[in-house]
This record gives sequence, C-alpha cells and structure tokens, in this order.
Amino acid sequence: MNQTSKHIRRGLALLVLSAACAGAYAAGDTAPVSPAKQALVDKVLKLWNPDSIGETMLNGYVRNAVEQARVMLQGRAVPDKRDAAMNDIVGEAKKFLAETTPVARASADKLIQSKLAPMLAERYSEDELKQLIALLESPVKKKFEAMVPEMQKTLGEGVAADTRTVIDPKLQALQEKIGLRLRAAVTP
Repeated sequence: MNQTSKHIRRGLALLVLSAACAGAYAAGDTAPVSPAKQALVDKVLKLWNPDSIGETMLNGYVRNAVEQARVMLQGRAVPDKRDAAMNDIVGEAKKFLAETTPVARASADKLIQSKLAPMLAERYSEDELKQLIALLESPVKKKFEAMVPEMQKTLGEGVAADTRTVIDPKLQALQEKIGLRLRAAVTP
C-alpha cells in the first residue's frame, strides 16, 4: 500500500469520525477549554498534520480518473491520437488540481479548528493529550513509519511470487474477458 493510500484511509477515517460526532457538537455547547489544554490540542493537530487529507484525497481521485482514461484509450486509439488525448487529459487534471487544492486546504483548515479541535478537547484529558504528543513525536514511531513502505513492498513481492502460479492465469483470463467485453461494447 502506498503513502497516498495510507493518507486516503486516514482521511476517510477522519471524515467518518467527524460525521459521527458532528451531531453531538450541533446538539449543545461544549465546555470552555483551558488555554493549557487548547495548546496541547493545537500541538497534537500540528504533529498529526490532518490539513493535507483533502488534498491527498483529491490527488487520488484525479490519479484514478487519469488512469481510467489511459486504460480506455489503450488499443482504441492510434498512438498519436492516444498520446495527444492523454496530454490534454493530464493538462486538465493539473488545472483541476491547481484550482481545487486551495479550496480543499482552506476547508480542511476551517474544519480542523471547528470540528477536530473540539473533539480532541472533549475526549482527551490534558494527560492523555501529553501522551498522544509523546507518541506522535516518538522516534520509534518515525522509524517504523519510514520502514512501512519497505515492508509493504517486501510483502507485496512475496505474495506475488507465492501466488503467481494460481493468480496469473486467472488475471490473464479476467483481462481477456474484460477486453472482449469492451471491444463488443464499442464495436458498431
């Protein structure tokens, strides 16, 4: 699993958690938060860096759309037209990201303070926030996170090698069936 998938999963979990708790915040006022506790909440949010979640999600959607376009054009267009179309599509995708990334980041910044900060302040004591900060700053955590891509690659390569004789023929058959179905759908 790549870094983007990790951020997307984290973003989706964050959105689900936010949605689940939104009703509680809308239903009534929360108790005032002490300046010391607010400083701890702010530090957790800074260390966690959730403001990139919306941008990561946008990048994932755009990457998937471009890849789907690439697959759709493969074998259906002559190379010159395919390459020209892909250049146009990639250009449009970059333009879309340039226009929407600031919107997503601004929304995240607003929601972090209005939704996430109150959730952390309500659900964690000052001592728990200090522990969370220690965890987020932990060199062991950083070392482990740096190792995750290597472990994922090692496991992925191992699973691929271990299952190749079973999965490759089935994957080839699936690709052939999809290709036949797509050709049938686009043939007049």
